[in-house]
Amino acid sequence: MISSTTWVPRGFAAEFPVRYEVDDAEVERISELAQMRLDDAIEDYDEAREKDVNDEDGEEENDDDEVEIMVDEETADVTVESGNEEDELKEYDLENYDKPTDSSLSMFTNIKSLSYYGAGEVDPYITLPKKPDGQDYDEDEEEEREELQVYGTDNLLLVTKTQDNLSQLEVYVYDEPDKNLYVHHDILLPSFPLCVEWLDVRVGRTRTADDTTGSFAAVGTFEPTIEIWNLDVVDGMYPDAILGSTDPDVVPEKKTKKGKKTKKTKKANEKYHVDAVLALSANRQHRSLLASGSADKTIKLWDLTALQCARSYGFHTDKVCSLAWHPEEGSVLLTGSYDRSVVASDMRAPEAEHRRWGVDADVETVKWDPHESNYFYVSTESGRVYYYDARTAPASVGKSKPVWTLQAHDSEVSTMDVNSHVKGLIATGSTDQTVKLWNVADNKPSLVSSRDIGVGRVFSVSWLPDKEAGRTLAVGGSNGVVQVWDTKKNDTVRAAADEDDQEEDEDEDE
Repeated sequence: MISSTTWVPRGFAAEFPVRYEVDDAEVERISELAQMRLDDAIEDYDEAREKDVNDEDGEEENDDDEVEIMVDEETADVTVESGNEEDELKEYDLENYDKPTDSSLSMFTNIKSLSYYGAGEVDPYITLPKKPDGQDYDEDEEEEREELQVYGTDNLLLVTKTQDNLSQLEVYVYDEPDKNLYVHHDILLPSFPLCVEWLDVRVGRTRTADDTTGSFAAVGTFEPTIEIWNLDVVDGMYPDAILGSTDPDVVPEKKTKKGKKTKKTKKANEKYHVDAVLALSANRQHRSLLASGSADKTIKLWDLTALQCARSYGFHTDKVCSLAWHPEEGSVLLTGSYDRSVVASDMRAPEAEHRRWGVDADVETVKWDPHESNYFYVSTESGRVYYYDARTAPASVGKSKPVWTLQAHDSEVSTMDVNSHVKGLIATGSTDQTVKLWNVADNKPSLVSSRDIGVGRVFSVSWLPDKEAGRTLAVGGSNGVVQVWDTKKNDTVRAAADEDDQEEDEDEDE
């Protein structure tokens, strides 16, 4: 299935992405990250060995059940599985795992048998050769460069996909003039992805004081951390940065009357998430800020320069599933939750009274109106779309009165997006497998088009951000395929777009 999509505007992707480079510093960085994963697996193993589960009659399960730790030496992925044979654990020598060793590479001891190249040297298998100025590439090198080349007229489409328990971030190239869509490269992810957000600020190990612009993807998964990947690097092994902690805070173990230890539970805190990351939103005015919403009911504001949580907020009493920064007021964040409420708050004053609106069901998506910045949209699990005036917050949540309400689908409106170039044009997607276009101009919603474009249950719709192709819609769903719909072929959409273009030209002339 495809769980989320987002576009990368033209002009930000590197024309010639580079192959992943392995040097001394990178080997050391990977080793540290892998060791953290191994430590987490050991902790899970110890918890599993100590855990005693009683049935209703107080009888204990067989204490001879074993737990097997499986380590993938190439990716450093670690899994814990149940087993019955004690001999299966001997090969890992767990009794001595924390003793010092002579190798500084920890679990990556097999890397010593590989060759890697330092600065100024050439690795023909990993990196493209660096040619002196004026020297041509040979035929094979030039062919590889052409295969990776991204043109200035291309858009990138980021797609999070899971198939056969394998999760990845696929980076598509969309050639709008030729309507050509293909996978440029993909990135393996550690867990089921739930959201993806594009960043235009350079972060992590590749950031320098003189070069702060880049093209990165922040990915939220069922893990409590956020991975940030450089989109201009192909075949990357590890993210450039990880936001959050791999050792989440827990409530101390409590003993029952029989002296049995209860399972540790995760505790929300001010520094990092302790549950799945459901939503991400990058601040386009304050580019070093990234907001995240989690199943732990908190909202975190991340400083991408320091790579740490700047502030934590607890506006909701249930999972936070959608976020949207105000298009003009860079400090105002709109948040939606499964507690059936939407909050608009100034993140500079978390203690101030914030505005809250109540809806009829769990919130699915919140979006600001890019043409009328005082208004916003909310889609819900009941299949409805609400349009609110942010200036008229209700006295109580139960008395929230929208400007208009639209019963868009018979089942949940799992996703929606607002076209930033055609006023009043919105797209909604639902688990009923349809995508619908709506004209909501003059606060009179009317259906423009409804289609089943073969993606299954629809989980993501996103308009292309560039004006030249601003009526192009990307759609992803449960069938694991992504489709690009050129909606300007629809007569109503084309007429509305032409009218907006004419009004814009008149405004420019005035």
